[in-house]
Amino acid sequence: MVFSSLLFLFLYLPIVLILYYVCPRRWRNLLLFVVNLVFYGWGEPVYVTLMIFSTIVDYTCGWFINKYRHKDDRKAKVFLVASMVINLSLLGFFKYAGFITDTLNYLPFLNIPSLKVPLPIGISFYTFQTMSYSIDVYRGDAPVQKNIITFGTYVSLFPQLIAGPIVRYKDVAYQLDHRRETLDDFTKGVCIFCVGLAKKVLIANQMGALWDSMQATGENNGWLGSWVGIIAYTFQIYFDFSGYSDMACGLGNMFGFEFLKNFNYPYISKSITEFWRRWHISLGTWFREYVYIPLGGNRKGVPRQMLNLLIVWFLTGLWHGASFNFIFWGLYFGLLLVLEKFVLKKWLDKAPAVIQHTYSLFFIIIGWVLFYFTDLSQMGAFFTSMFSFGGTAISHNAGVLAISYLPMLIVAAVASTPLATNLYKKVADTKAAPLLKTLFCIVVLGLCTALLVSQSYNPFLYFRF
Repeated sequence: MVFSSLLFLFLYLPIVLILYYVCPRRWRNLLLFVVNLVFYGWGEPVYVTLMIFSTIVDYTCGWFINKYRHKDDRKAKVFLVASMVINLSLLGFFKYAGFITDTLNYLPFLNIPSLKVPLPIGISFYTFQTMSYSIDVYRGDAPVQKNIITFGTYVSLFPQLIAGPIVRYKDVAYQLDHRRETLDDFTKGVCIFCVGLAKKVLIANQMGALWDSMQATGENNGWLGSWVGIIAYTFQIYFDFSGYSDMACGLGNMFGFEFLKNFNYPYISKSITEFWRRWHISLGTWFREYVYIPLGGNRKGVPRQMLNLLIVWFLTGLWHGASFNFIFWGLYFGLLLVLEKFVLKKWLDKAPAVIQHTYSLFFIIIGWVLFYFTDLSQMGAFFTSMFSFGGTAISHNAGVLAISYLPMLIVAAVASTPLATNLYKKVADTKAAPLLKTLFCIVVLGLCTALLVSQSYNPFLYFRF
């Protein structure tokens, strides 16, 4: 298990910050590398060696890629391919070995022992990061990193190690060696961290409690109760994941790094295309840069573009988990995007904004049903309950739950929009802004601490990916 929230907030983070700022600048990457491994090793002591192995492999491959890139492209490609094969083999074994053996056993003539391999936390994220390094160096988009400790710091950087955002090497290459910490960046980081903490503890956990309660009574909730439940999950996964990303970006600012934004109010989207420009931006960017464009993107005709989109979204679904529901989820959005781009775009562009928004939210919510249920029979039963309009609208228990959580549902809906950000922008340059930010951080830390003390352990949803 990873650090408990309170232990992280009030022991690990303060100690690391103090050590970091009293440490001479030339030793700060070494310090971060050590504390990163401590952070990861607390929850995954066995798999620290796996991360160190990945670091050594990609550092070595990057060095040889850079050496041969201008002299012998064939040799450079050999080391690039070696990096890709080793990284994807490790990810494939730990994440998909059990899924592959179980799938093969559907064939009547096979009886392969099922492989149940524990999934190292964060392997999907740091594997994509290390792969981006080798590719960026080969393309000449980023300089080779000659210091293995500095490279190890990049791979294992604890603020975003467990659940992203996926930080491409070229985006932080300069910062690794030349960052300068400032008081303004530190205070900005504290505020962003508190926003993320509030999203997770004050909203996501409450929406998760509603969803879990609705799940306990299942098909007896009525069709309206089922919709309330999946809407709660829709809010939970957004505030949980975007909350982690905000906390990671805030922590990055505290240590002098600037990570790219990972979410941009995705639920205000007016199309599925727009939604995926706003949701998990770092993953979408990774697949576009390293899969879609190398496949040919939109440069080889419409049929090939459709195929490229479906390949990318098949891989996007598979990246999220070793289960058929994730594959269906990825292909579902891939087909929607193809349909939108080549069939629905003209209609959508002319439709009123409320129709565009309703259309988007409907298909996004349906997507979260596919995403949540790994058991396909349970998924089917839930879909049936959502669309059984001739039956009971909402059961008594589900109605009581919906009413009791209604204020939080409204808060979640409002917080999903830029309203609060826009209101703050109006006072951001006033003398009251520093006081407001300070009060906000104090209140959030107080409320979140109180809730964390009273709640059971509630990990981030993306820890399992």
